[in-house]
Amino acid sequence: MVAQPREAPVSRALTASLEHAAPAWLRACDPRLRIVAAVLFAVVTVGLHQFTALLAAFGVALALALTAGPLPQLLRRAAPLEGFMLLLLLSLPFTVPGHTWFELGPLAASHEGLSLALSIVLKAGAVALMLFALLATLDMVVFGHALARLRVPERLVHLFLFTVRYLDLLQDEYRRLRLAMRARAFVPRSDRHTWRSFGWLIGMLLVRSLERSQRILAAMKCRGFDGRLYLLDRQRWRGSDSGWAAVMGLLLGGLLWLDRL
Repeated sequence: MVAQPREAPVSRALTASLEHAAPAWLRACDPRLRIVAAVLFAVVTVGLHQFTALLAAFGVALALALTAGPLPQLLRRAAPLEGFMLLLLLSLPFTVPGHTWFELGPLAASHEGLSLALSIVLKAGAVALMLFALLATLDMVVFGHALARLRVPERLVHLFLFTVRYLDLLQDEYRRLRLAMRARAFVPRSDRHTWRSFGWLIGMLLVRSLERSQRILAAMKCRGFDGRLYLLDRQRWRGSDSGWAAVMGLLLGGLLWLDRL
């Protein structure tokens, strides 16, 4: 008898809370529109050069992100990226040659390095905020089905959906293995025994994951799975989606026009 895989409550609860926090007009948009809009915005933003256009793109993304979720959650999600951006701001002015801005001992900061650092920070921040607003508030299952509707290869869609579905199960398996190691008085140190133990831990996690995947595949075959992804959702393009697509097109066109001024 094949064991039934249990639900992944953590990821589903997080996704549900994010989706519920999004405004009604954003939840009503077609998921395909949100994916295409996020990708096009990222492509256009990365290609911008003028700081005026970059500031406009960052402002639009920030405003949309603030409407799609509470500010504390936005700051918590953006903290890792902003930490990396801070390192760029501190290092690039001293590593990019150009006209000297100021000197700090033997180091000289350049205006070109500062401009490059600010450009990267604005681009990365704008793209990350737009992805948070449009995609992070989208249910992962709906997101996977929308990818399939956009003709993304089925193997990639399968891989994405299975990863989302069973990521928490793998994390629980890792926690059980770590608990078993602590029950045997294992204390990690910087020595050969510790690295060997963590190697065995990763190996056992891979072995158990393989065994679980085989059981899941057997359960799916018992239910008639033939390797194809059948889309049972009803995603339909509506008139409001055409209106939002026109708004996004005007926004992207305005950014490109502002960059060419």
